[in-house]
Amino acid sequence: MKEKKNLLISYVELTLGAIIAAFAIEEFLVPNNIFDGGVTGISMIVSHLIPLPLGILIVLINAPFVIVAYRKMGHQLVIRMIYAIVLFSMMTGVFEPVENATEEMLLAITYGGVLLGLGVGLVLKGGGCLDGTEVVAVILNRNFSISTGQVILIFNVFIFAVAGVVFDVDRGMYSLLMYFISSKVIDVVEIGFGSAKSVMIITDEGSRLADEIFTKLGRTVTFMHGEGLVSNNEKDILYCVVTRAEIYELKSLLNDFPGSTFTTISDVSEVVGSHIKSI
Repeated sequence: MKEKKNLLISYVELTLGAIIAAFAIEEFLVPNNIFDGGVTGISMIVSHLIPLPLGILIVLINAPFVIVAYRKMGHQLVIRMIYAIVLFSMMTGVFEPVENATEEMLLAITYGGVLLGLGVGLVLKGGGCLDGTEVVAVILNRNFSISTGQVILIFNVFIFAVAGVVFDVDRGMYSLLMYFISSKVIDVVEIGFGSAKSVMIITDEGSRLADEIFTKLGRTVTFMHGEGLVSNNEKDILYCVVTRAEIYELKSLLNDFPGSTFTTISDVSEVVGSHIKSI
C-alpha cells in the first residue's frame, strides 16, 4: 500500500512538473528568445534554425540520453524519464498557440526562471528527468573524478555561448541569468539548497545495505558503530555523500530494503580531500 502511494505521488509530481516547465518555456522563454540549458536549450536554438516543432526536437535530442540511462542507471529511472519528457514535449505544443504571458524581459526572466525551476524540481523530486545531460553528468561522476555540477556547467556555458553567437550577446546573458534563477528554485523544490547531500543511515544490516548502495548507486560508504540507548543493541551507521539526482534512487532503495533503517539527509556546502570522488 505504501509503495503504491509513493508511486502515485511520484507520478503526480512528474505530471505537474512537466506541465509547469512546458508553460514556462512556451509562455515566458521562447517568445523572448531566452534559452534554457541542456537538451531543452539545444532544442530551442535548433527550432529557430529549422522548421521543426520544439516538442519533437526535445524528444529526438533526448533519445540517445535515454538509451544511455537505460544501460547505465536502470529501467525505473528510464520509465519516469520517458514519461516526463514525452509529457513535457506534448505540453509545449499545447501551450505554443496560447497568448504569451509577457514581453517584458525582466518579468520573463524572473517568472520564467521561477516556474521552470519549480517544474524541473518537481520532476526531479518525482524521480524523473527532463534533460539527458544530467544523466550523463551522473554517469561521468560515478566513473571519473569530475562533479555533476562541472559537467552540467560545461554543457550550459557552451549552449549559452552558442545562443549569444546565433542571436546576440544580450540573449546569452539573459539566458544565463534565467538559468541561475531556475537552478536555485530547483534546489529548493527538490530537497534543499545544496547539490551534494550527506546521508547517514542507522541500521542492523550495515554490510548488506552498503553492498546495495554500491551496486545500485556506485557509492561507497563509511562504517561507524553505535549502540541503541533503550535496546542496548549494536547498530551500524553508514555515511556517504550523493548528488541530488541520486536522492530519489537512494530513497527507493531504502524503502525496498527489508531491514530496519533510520536515515537523515543533510546539505553539504563543500567536499574536500585527496581520496574523495567529486560530487
